[in-house]
Amino acid sequence: MNDVNLDFDRCARIGVPEIIYGESKSPEQLREIAARHEERGVNMLVTRCSAGQVDGITGDYDPVSRTLVCLRTKPEPQPGLVGVVYAGSSDAPVAREALVTLRFLGCEVREFGDCGVAGVHRLLHHRAAMEACRVLICCAGFEGALPSILGGEMEQPIIGVPTSVGYGVAKGGHVALHGMLASCASGITVMNIDNGCGAAMAALRILRQLSKP
Repeated sequence: MNDVNLDFDRCARIGVPEIIYGESKSPEQLREIAARHEERGVNMLVTRCSAGQVDGITGDYDPVSRTLVCLRTKPEPQPGLVGVVYAGSSDAPVAREALVTLRFLGCEVREFGDCGVAGVHRLLHHRAAMEACRVLICCAGFEGALPSILGGEMEQPIIGVPTSVGYGVAKGGHVALHGMLASCASGITVMNIDNGCGAAMAALRILRQLSKP
């Protein structure tokens, strides 16, 4: 198909591979993309795809994160542990996208779910395990306060991911986004709404810099 132009040199150029954004792509386009990855023996990750879009493509489909992973070779292990913290099960799809992407990239990960500020004791229960992580990704909707709490308690780089979760004035994640951007906890990095994949890529860039002499 003439409208598919893949960037197989991206990993050599910047250290991270091209991730295929599946939303709005046709099943035919995705099958063509998968075939080209298979021809080269290259691993492939498709995000934001439905089971119907990737039907017939050999790989591991995760319906929660709406991702498809096709591994031909074992990912190169990356230095350091990444923790993925999320407020509640409504945030799980975004957190799972981050987790799937991190594992696809070869990162060691630890998941911390149901850590929302409405029951902050649940977050603090995991403090020691979180301190062992070199980078923390934090997914939260509603007012987006969770990264601020982490930022006031933890020294690692923290990547906030606002999710499109919450009633009325939460406005599809915009309140969480603004809350994270306006956080008084210094140095928090904030991704776009629901961008778990982008948070994982940012975490990998940070890990690689931290591992340099």
